[in-house]
Amino acid sequence: MDIKEIEKELKKYPFPESVRRDIREELAKLDLNKKSLKKIIDRCYEEYLSNLMEPGEAAGIIAAQSIGEPGTQMTMRTFHYAGVAEINVTLGLPRLIEIMDVRKTPSTPIMTIRLQDDYSNDRKLAREVANRIEATYITDLADISVDITGMKIILFLDEKVMERKQVDKDELVKKLSKSLKVDVEEKDGKLYLSPKEPSYRKLLQTVEKMKDIVIKGIKEIRRVIIRKEEGEYVLYTEGSNLKKVMRVKGVDYRRTTTNNILEIAEVLGIEAARNAIIKEALDTLEEQGLNVDVRHIMLVADMMTNDGEVKQVGRHGVAGEKVSVLSRAAFEVTVNHLLEAAIRGDTDNLSGVTENVIVGQAIKLGTGDVELISKLGGRSK
Repeated sequence: MDIKEIEKELKKYPFPESVRRDIREELAKLDLNKKSLKKIIDRCYEEYLSNLMEPGEAAGIIAAQSIGEPGTQMTMRTFHYAGVAEINVTLGLPRLIEIMDVRKTPSTPIMTIRLQDDYSNDRKLAREVANRIEATYITDLADISVDITGMKIILFLDEKVMERKQVDKDELVKKLSKSLKVDVEEKDGKLYLSPKEPSYRKLLQTVEKMKDIVIKGIKEIRRVIIRKEEGEYVLYTEGSNLKKVMRVKGVDYRRTTTNNILEIAEVLGIEAARNAIIKEALDTLEEQGLNVDVRHIMLVADMMTNDGEVKQVGRHGVAGEKVSVLSRAAFEVTVNHLLEAAIRGDTDNLSGVTENVIVGQAIKLGTGDVELISKLGGRSK
């Protein structure tokens, strides 16, 4: 049937755009006359109305139950990441708690880095990008020896590793002399470092300081693993720094992600953080074989991000910002909330669920949200 005809009929009904699109795609496959078309769209509209939330429905409580109940079936253990056996990542209940608490840094920060077309099909080029990202320390490139009598530090360079990591000898000398403020001399494939003041203490301090210098790559990225997925090479990292990784040559910044939600909020903004909360929570639940409707998680994500910054669900975020004193007191640190409210002279309008349960009133949900006033004694006309 003609798309324009279907579109014209669909416009008579107040469907959301996504629902309208799905109906339009399905109807386009069928050979229908105008009468059948109207009948089917009428039936779709009935189904749509029956699926809408009723006025007075406890949306928040249903969302909390729908996420909380499957959460009790989750394992407390930490599993390997489904696609990357070599990198450990927190999953299950600990990961879900991490997401809802919006931890500053996840216990196992991980990035999935997609590459640009030229790099994604060539393992050698993918390895080059990995070398630019992975933090390379002096201990990866050389053995360190301390000559106490000559007051020197000797580095025995591993040429093969330097070649594989694509570290240039001159670049290494420059980096060490600049960072440590020492004289660096090269002889017979070895580097000799001499501190400017000949002191045993200074010598050992220089050795310790040298071990922390990142020669190449990004400090936060401890390890990079290359895997081939769906015909392209993908990099998985242990550690995360979205801002710096997105600037690396060869990285497709549009498809690169991290499991650090606060980092996403800082680099890409609040909408991206909201999407990250939804994706991470859904992935965590699905990995455990639990099926939760995305709309419940969307509601939680909206509450966590609706004022432009990412807030945790707990008392320092969503729950702690409730208007009702009794509702806040029922959640955590009861005495503190009641004392502070008493000092300030706060009032509670008893408009929510928790506070009405506490005082023993009918809650303002469902039929409790409706007040009927009837005129008694008068005869109806």
